[in-house]
Amino acid sequence: MFILIVMCVGVLAGRLLFPEKLKRTNEIFQIACTLTLIFAMGYSLGSDENFFQKLFSLGLESFLFFLIPSGCSLLLVFFLTKRFFKSHSKEKETEEK
Repeated sequence: MFILIVMCVGVLAGRLLFPEKLKRTNEIFQIACTLTLIFAMGYSLGSDENFFQKLFSLGLESFLFFLIPSGCSLLLVFFLTKRFFKSHSKEKETEEK
């Protein structure tokens, strides 16, 4: 919860307090920081001797952590869209007649 609050404060500070002139400079700085982070993570993973063993053991678990929430979200959106947009399209047909 604390992380979410800090992120929201950062968004508000960037939106309200950050000067428009420095926006482009800030974007370049963010990209440079992101690339540095990706490089450091890649270096850290590449220096691990058991990387591929860990990758295969964590791969299935990570895939399931991706698949189950994504599948449930997809089904939920499908059924909610079918329910609410179906009634909405019937109202339009009734109005047209």
